[in-house]
Amino acid sequence: MPLESRRIAAFLLTHPDDNEWKRALIDDNILQKKAPATAVRQASLIRKRLNTLDVNGLEMVARREQEVVIQLLLVAAVKHSQLLADFIKDVYIEHQRRMDLALSPGDWECFLTECSHRDSIVSQWSVSTQAKLFQTIVRILAEAKYLESTRNMKLTPQSLHPDVRRYLSGHGDSALTALLERA
Repeated sequence: MPLESRRIAAFLLTHPDDNEWKRALIDDNILQKKAPATAVRQASLIRKRLNTLDVNGLEMVARREQEVVIQLLLVAAVKHSQLLADFIKDVYIEHQRRMDLALSPGDWECFLTECSHRDSIVSQWSVSTQAKLFQTIVRILAEAKYLESTRNMKLTPQSLHPDVRRYLSGHGDSALTALLERA
């Protein structure tokens, strides 16, 4: 949700209190959503991801060119979701290593099986939850240009923009830099 994330990042830079947050989402409709509940739900998720960035990161998301924004949003999503980070490490990078050029739903099922060995709660997720998580991860990777599209799921590895690399380096995120550079 790059456009929505830009709007939320710019708004967070004003340091809103709870009342200002609600007013911006519901009354001002800064996300341009038809239903207030949708705006609140999406804004909450975006805010949780953006909270993994500092003020400089928020400014970059709010004001920089699309490539930097998309990559910083991927950084924020990976920091927010260990599941996404593990999927990139265990599935995406492994596909690259084997020169297997596309992901498949079967990869997701194998990944979830491995995850359930590490954490039994994964095996209790409903089929619809599992499917939605896969759909979300694929969409994130496609928006970040790490996949050609959500349909064919062909791998299209990216190099980090120098400013994103500098941002991560300046925050001691060498492991995250290595993860995203390997992917």
